[in-house]
Amino acid sequence: MTGFCIMSADSNTFESVKAVILSAHKSTTSEEKVSFYNRWAENYDQLLHVKDISSDVAVLDYRAPSLAADCISSHFSNVREAAVVLDVACGTGLVAKHMRKLGFEHFVGVDGSEAMLGRARESGLYQDLKQCMLGEEPLPVQWGSFDVVVIVGALSSGQVPIGIARHLCSATKPGGSICMTTRSNQDNLEYKAALDSELRKMEEEELWTCLEVTEVKDWERAVSEKEDGYISGVVYLYKKL
Repeated sequence: MTGFCIMSADSNTFESVKAVILSAHKSTTSEEKVSFYNRWAENYDQLLHVKDISSDVAVLDYRAPSLAADCISSHFSNVREAAVVLDVACGTGLVAKHMRKLGFEHFVGVDGSEAMLGRARESGLYQDLKQCMLGEEPLPVQWGSFDVVVIVGALSSGQVPIGIARHLCSATKPGGSICMTTRSNQDNLEYKAALDSELRKMEEEELWTCLEVTEVKDWERAVSEKEDGYISGVVYLYKKL
């Protein structure tokens, strides 16, 4: 339910990170997934050493948090300091760190892992943090109350069900922005196709309108044994009607 980590890069480190991520994919139940992220949280930021995430070298070259933040920023025309952002699957706060640099100041975070939320709390970026099993229970927020809703790193096979997209839309103010990311690699193609279909259906229902869909070739380094080099990904941005 959270994004992946940033570390000082070398081949041994990449192999160890790869092993960690692949072990996460073996978790099948919600309890197993949360347990995995709770265990990972203890070393997450120690591995990250995120002091300035704009300059640190990422082992996975994981760009989704910065790409999502930049996409939101490029379309946002209201007062950023007054905007309230809902960061879903916030993890330790990578997206909020990027958005803070772009002038956003008010963040509410939601994640399934209490340990990850603890790390996010230590960042000092969030005014409120809530634990929630995404896709299994409603988002613990007031509908229609956020200027921006963002989810990065969680919309993928075996993580959060595509139905969460409707919850994201419901949480957003009319005229507000919803930003989502997913991967386009082989293991996620079926999930992405189902997600694309749901997003189009919601547009046909006039719940929102699409502002931007950006395909990114070098999304992150591949960790699957079936793939080499880099995998691709997508940033979606919608405006609630």
